[in-house]
Parts: sequence; C-alpha cells; structure tokens
Amino acid sequence: MFTGIVEETGTVAALRRQEAGARVTVRAEKVLDDLEIGGSIAVNGCCLTAVEIEAQTFAADLSPETLQRTNLGGLRAGSRVNLERPLLPSSRLSGHFVQGHVDGTGELVSLDAVGGGNRLLKIRVPGELLKFFVFKGSIAVDGISLTIAALEGGIAGIAVIPHTYRETALSALKPGARVNLECDMIAKHVERLLQPLQAADAGLSADKLREQGW
Repeated sequence: MFTGIVEETGTVAALRRQEAGARVTVRAEKVLDDLEIGGSIAVNGCCLTAVEIEAQTFAADLSPETLQRTNLGGLRAGSRVNLERPLLPSSRLSGHFVQGHVDGTGELVSLDAVGGGNRLLKIRVPGELLKFFVFKGSIAVDGISLTIAALEGGIAGIAVIPHTYRETALSALKPGARVNLECDMIAKHVERLLQPLQAADAGLSADKLREQGW
C-alpha cells in the first residue's frame, strides 16, 4: 500500500528485455535505505518487487502484463521515474490509498504554466477509466497523488503545485507521453458491487415505468 507521495526521483540505469517480460535497474538514494530483496517499491506508481540491490541501484522484474498495461516498457537509460516505498502503519496518510496496481495509461495533452510556479496538467483518459474520474476526486498519475480539478469530455485537468512539479518526474514529460493511471480503489469497488443491480435494471425504461402507472 502506498500514498502517492513521491519520496524521490530515480534514474533508469538499464531496461533489459527478456524472453517474457523485462528487468529494470534504477539508480536511487533515499528509497534504498531499508529496501530488502523481495520488498515492494512503487516505480511510476507501479508496485514492483526488488530482486537485486546494490549500493546505488535496485532491479525489479516486469511481467508481460506490466509491460502491456503501464508505461514502464517505454523507459530507457536516463529516464526519470517516481519512487515511493510502501506505507508504514505509523505513517501519516498525506495523499490517498494507492495500491500500485495501474489500471491503464493516459496521454499527456499539455502541462502549462499558469502563474506562480503552478501548472495545469491535462490528460486524455481512456474511455473505460473515465467513469472513475470525478471532480475533486483522487487519481494517481505516475504514482503521484493528485486531485482532479476539471473534466471536459475525455480530458482531465489537474492542478500541479510548484513542489510537486519540482520533486517528481513530471517536469521531464512532453505532450504525447504515456502516464500510468491508478483510479481510486473505493470507486472501483463500488462500481463492481453495483454491477449486479445495473444488470437487473437493464430492461427498465421510461416507457415501461409509464406502462406500470408511474
């Protein structure tokens, strides 16, 4: 479990394709302090397992599912990535509950300065995820806990404060970049629980209600 509060940005040292999947090696500092083999770490919001740890790097394997669903397969040596260690039971929850289970990727449309060091991030959201985007709701973008400030069609607008822009890898992104999206898990559970009710009401219409005297 994570919070979406990025601890540091790391740099990809290598991404090596394997027969199935890949292995990514990341240079880091802070997150290595107590990282152990088998420990979890969020890389651009994707929960990975450390399989190798050196003095200044850690490595993690990427499954075919991870390569298909996230932007990690597009990383290359020198890419900046957002890093976060798992939440401790004693930690303050400054962001929101983030599982590190990426739901899909969106397209960065723009990241424009709006004054005072603030920026407006616009993301084109895949149609199947749009139902989980609500005004003032939480969203994890490349592992960063952010708040949705506007919704227009399939475009989500998100305010980015100077600290977030400075301390994460957002500043390295250009229009057209893929970004990992993890929707609020409460919204996903509610949607799943309502599916049987939606199926039961599938035949309900205004005409049928009028026929029944409503």
